[in-house]
Amino acid sequence: MTDAKLVLDGQDYEFGVFEGSEGEVAVDTRKLRSASGAISYDPGYGSTGSCKSEITFIDGEKGILRYRGYPIEQLAEQVSFEEVMYLVIWGKLPNQSELDVFKGRLSENAELPEGIVGVLENLPENAHPMTVMQTLVATLGDYYEPADEETEIIRLIAKSKALAAYAYRKASKKAYLKPVAGKSYAGDFAHMTFGKSDEYRVSDVLEESLDSLFILHADHEQNCSTSTARMIGSAQASLYASISGAIGALSGPLHGGANQKVIEMLESIRAEGRSLEDHIALVKDKSSDVKLMGFGHRVYKNFDPRAKILKKSADQLFEELGVEDPALDLAKDLEKVALEDEYFVKRRLYPNVDFYSGTIYRALGIPTNMFTVMFVLGRLPGWIAQWKEMRDDEDQRIHRPRQVYIGATERNVTPISER
Repeated sequence: MTDAKLVLDGQDYEFGVFEGSEGEVAVDTRKLRSASGAISYDPGYGSTGSCKSEITFIDGEKGILRYRGYPIEQLAEQVSFEEVMYLVIWGKLPNQSELDVFKGRLSENAELPEGIVGVLENLPENAHPMTVMQTLVATLGDYYEPADEETEIIRLIAKSKALAAYAYRKASKKAYLKPVAGKSYAGDFAHMTFGKSDEYRVSDVLEESLDSLFILHADHEQNCSTSTARMIGSAQASLYASISGAIGALSGPLHGGANQKVIEMLESIRAEGRSLEDHIALVKDKSSDVKLMGFGHRVYKNFDPRAKILKKSADQLFEELGVEDPALDLAKDLEKVALEDEYFVKRRLYPNVDFYSGTIYRALGIPTNMFTVMFVLGRLPGWIAQWKEMRDDEDQRIHRPRQVYIGATERNVTPISER
């Protein structure tokens, strides 16, 4: 492929061009500033590639999502979350022996140190579960001597489900339940979160739904939280510090908090006594600040492939559980309108993963303030894989974006008596 040419003030500058394995073209601008004195201006980095990666491929136009080359549809249908974790982090689907060892190590490392529970109990009573999760992950590494990378990864994954469950139980003022050996990752989390005693049996519907949701959230390329994990890690910060920072990024309503906003929107429509038709009219009204949460996606210009999978799961789940919830009934009506209304179809505002995950969590009885914590458990292997890949990449260096300064030019300080 030929080089790219930049003409600046009559001077030509040439930059290398390379192509990814799926055909995406990139201009190598690493020497742009040193060669020309100029920088690129790209707010939000939407047209900037910060790295090369082998982990996740997305084609937003065609609605494609693959982990390590495997279509998300096959993974969601045929493998467990534990297998997906192994795949995303170490690059291959495990054989039975490797999977058994991985599960065994997760089980051995599942219990939290006593000191962590003490930290949890000293946090404010009204602390949001995401704040709790971020705090505890940042603290966790201090309870252990530094270990090899694989041990640190296993330790963090294994203990995160207990951290999330304990965050819920703190908010619910319930006694903590310890992890139980032999359960699946999703099953043990559900046991520690919703169990009434050690004998509590997690329903198959709950366990399978959580396992599927975790798989669908496992990684999603260079989004805000993943880029945060990479940026923090680029300073050679610890795994715990990097993942804690990613959790902080995920807590924002424009990122991981979007599924919570879906339920809040549905409850708001009901609380204000608006009809669905009135709400849709307000969404279409450019002078209104009313938004349709859970529809459309910055990356996918077609139907989100994860949403397709979850739509099927949601339909089956609602029928099997026989849940009676006016908010979920409203969600079904809203989905029908958005899929048929020309205004939304023309703009490709299809229901996304946040719409379906929010309604599924609601149907399963998971509190709204725990939705983003569920996202954390699913996305954890992706963050870890991205952090690990960044550390192993010889091209990577500490992240240091440039800026275009638009402030005052040089000026002198005026004595305070003259101001």
